Amino acid sequence: MNSKANASLLGWGALTLAFVAVAAGFETRAGLVPTDLRCEYYVDPLGVDVPQPRLFWKLTSAERGQYQTAYQILVSSTPELLARDIGDLWDSGKVASDETAHIRYAGKPLNSSQRVFWKVRVWDKSGRVSSWSKPATWTMGVLTEADWAHAAWIGARTNYQTLLLRREFVVRPGLRRALIHICGLGQYELTANGTRVGDDFFPPGWTKYDKTCLYDTRELTGYLRPGTNAIGILLGNGMYHVEGAPGRFRKFRGSFGPLRAIAQIRLEYKDGSTEVICTDSRWRAHPGPITFGCVFGGEDFDARLVQHGWDKPGYDDSSWEPAIVMQGPGGKLRGLSCAAPPIRAFEVFKPISATSPTNGVTVYDLGQNASIMVRLEVRGPAGSVVRVVPAELIDTNGFVDRGSCGGRRGLAYWQYTLAGRGTEKYEAKFFYHGARYLQVERYPAPGQSELPAVRSIVGVVVHSASEPVGEFDCSNPLFNRIRKLVRWAQRSNMMSVLTDCPHRERLGWLEQYHLNGPAIRYEFDLNALYTKGMNDMADSQLENGLVPTTAPEYAIFRDPNDPTRLRNNFGDSPEWSSAAVIVPWQQYLFAGDTELFRRHYDMMKRYVAYLSSRATNHIVNHGLGDWYDIGTNAPGVSQLTPVALPATAFYYYDNWVLAQVAALLGKPDEAAEFAARADAIRAAFNRTFFDPQKRCYATCSQTANAIPLVMDIVEPSMRAPVLDALVRDVRARTNSVTAGDVGHRFLIRALADAGRSDVLYDMHNQSDRPGYGYQLKMGATSLTEAWDARRRSSQNHFMLGHINEWFYHDIAGIRPDPTGPGFKKIIIAPQPVGDLTWARATYNSIRGKISTEWHRHSAKFVLRVNIPPNTTATVFVPSSSPRTVTVNGRRVTESAEAQFLRQEAGHTVVRIGSGDYTFTVSAALTR
Repeated sequence: MNSKANASLLGWGALTLAFVAVAAGFETRAGLVPTDLRCEYYVDPLGVDVPQPRLFWKLTSAERGQYQTAYQILVSSTPELLARDIGDLWDSGKVASDETAHIRYAGKPLNSSQRVFWKVRVWDKSGRVSSWSKPATWTMGVLTEADWAHAAWIGARTNYQTLLLRREFVVRPGLRRALIHICGLGQYELTANGTRVGDDFFPPGWTKYDKTCLYDTRELTGYLRPGTNAIGILLGNGMYHVEGAPGRFRKFRGSFGPLRAIAQIRLEYKDGSTEVICTDSRWRAHPGPITFGCVFGGEDFDARLVQHGWDKPGYDDSSWEPAIVMQGPGGKLRGLSCAAPPIRAFEVFKPISATSPTNGVTVYDLGQNASIMVRLEVRGPAGSVVRVVPAELIDTNGFVDRGSCGGRRGLAYWQYTLAGRGTEKYEAKFFYHGARYLQVERYPAPGQSELPAVRSIVGVVVHSASEPVGEFDCSNPLFNRIRKLVRWAQRSNMMSVLTDCPHRERLGWLEQYHLNGPAIRYEFDLNALYTKGMNDMADSQLENGLVPTTAPEYAIFRDPNDPTRLRNNFGDSPEWSSAAVIVPWQQYLFAGDTELFRRHYDMMKRYVAYLSSRATNHIVNHGLGDWYDIGTNAPGVSQLTPVALPATAFYYYDNWVLAQVAALLGKPDEAAEFAARADAIRAAFNRTFFDPQKRCYATCSQTANAIPLVMDIVEPSMRAPVLDALVRDVRARTNSVTAGDVGHRFLIRALADAGRSDVLYDMHNQSDRPGYGYQLKMGATSLTEAWDARRRSSQNHFMLGHINEWFYHDIAGIRPDPTGPGFKKIIIAPQPVGDLTWARATYNSIRGKISTEWHRHSAKFVLRVNIPPNTTATVFVPSSSPRTVTVNGRRVTESAEAQFLRQEAGHTVVRIGSGDYTFTVSAALTR
């Protein structure tokens, strides 16, 4: 039988089998399965306040080269309708598309507080349809200001440190669902019938409260019962109201007004009726048991003032004052569209040792510097006091050293005054602090001598619930420890903003958002947190276009009588404020997200126009420059690189980014305008800073040469000489780093992008000179502010954590491809370097998990790659010739699963589809 006849018979056989399967009630299913359904980046979110939210899913498959050719989304008003495949709110029908992210809901208009249910199915490359995904849901927030019409802002007549608000109400039998929308300022804890609602801390998040006030949406159904119920709200200060007290540390002083809250509870019954209970004058108010609360100075809790049962039904609140109705602080109420993920508890650290430098004082070592809240169990007389002073370091005298935490300007501590009721438990409410050591001081009640006893003390690690997405390790133990060092600093500074340190600053210094953007995005899913950060920048922008260096802007570095007049460079530095332009671009590259462009394009343009107003002949000459570089003086403002060089470079890059953004938004004329300005700035930069004799830039510092290399400012004919000058500087300094906060990320990119990771390896694979290894050698457990871990600098600062980008992007080789943003297209280009014998990493991208693992021994190099369905990857295999490379056991030039593209700079370049691939490079293959 000839081959054509054989194929024909096989084809008829397949058709016959398919016919029999359908006739028997079976259907051929796709090689794809939709999973991990999300709405606006969240799983089953509450409080979605955009009318047409975006939907996402990922795909899994056991087959190589699989991709989606179409999808169908069903959105239903009830789970029963969804189970019957009835999309009464939206049935997209079969949509021919390979997109799995940022797909806008296009169904019937949705209402405030409405809960909807959805699922999706997809068609694979062969036209086979998948089963429906598991159902998902989302709940709408408050869509219009009118929908808050019955709720009022309420508070008390006196400005208390903490405030209790309560209200009782009746729930009829047949409750189907209960929901609350709530904003408590500065921060709140919500209880229902005496039980805490939710497990997050410090809601609703720090904002510029005269522009944006975040509200939360929470399910209450399981907390309520038929009959009388009680709701309690505990309010604290947070960043909303900051004031000092004698001997207590504070970074700044400022207030957006008295503590206040707004809320509405929606009760839905099985008979179709609804009731709404709102904040109004019927609520009751009373001071809380926290007698001092400051986000910088600490929290004093007096257990004698606890109102036992205050948030339960039947409590006698006749002595409480009626809540007063007041105006809000001015900000627009916003839900999930501008919110960061919640702050939650993740680990509990028990002390690994304890010492007593003097009577009544015990210093506990938790073993790890982290952002913590304290939890105590104590016993003693009423009025006796336990004070817990946190610190990062311990002094030679055995007491804690708060110098790195701003201790010279006052103490920060938790203080608990006992009620004298047996064993008492205290868990901090509204204060966290970066610390490794806890100094516990015990004081007797006035007129007494008995000290309270501490039964137990732990540190509870708190930070953003942003999902971990990356893992990396390699054969070099020092690099693995460095990654952990950086990651602890990242975790400690992920709150509702990206803070610089979790103690003396806690401000959202903006340079870290973009300079550390890739390094931290490889570790955590920060799309939601960065969306919130962009709203903070927009809210903080001044009328003249300036985006301040911190957002939300709480500490003001300008003349209070003239907001446009700066007192120093801390309020205006282009390397910081350019986050307003660069963050949306990085979000586009990592997540394929264009929403930040649409929301903030005008803000981005206004900031660049501000830079233009500060430029002279296209040169910008103000700011902090390469902050904390290593010079002859103590670290601070740039020492080795002229301030004008990075400032002008960022002015150029901002214009370049805006040219790309304008083109993506369909604004070709504006794109051309920004591109032309970028070209003019580039030319001016080279005229001003390039030294043709030395063939380097300005002072020829690491930062001065690295930035123009990475930003593609260097003329093509001069790239090699400038790179040579950069390498010479590093080698001349015995492979020491001098670049600081701004320059170090560009130093990494300039060397790695040029194939000189060997230089980076030598710089960071050592512990004898200032750097990561040196910090570990000095005892650091989280990344420090200064390269040399000096004690007066912060010991938990993630601004120098750029190396984690090198681990993932270069050593492991997982890179976004700009031609297919959001990892729709992927570049795999590992850099085996130094004496590394293996490395592996995974990155759970918005399209699915990407993994690489490579080993080398003798003359063989093995690279294993896994690419998620519906994506493609360009793989750069280190090899001298394609003849030395096999993929899944076949020569790469003969493989049907991989497409050989070219040989380039010592790499065999191959394109692959989804699935698992093993590339083997062997010298024996050349024979």
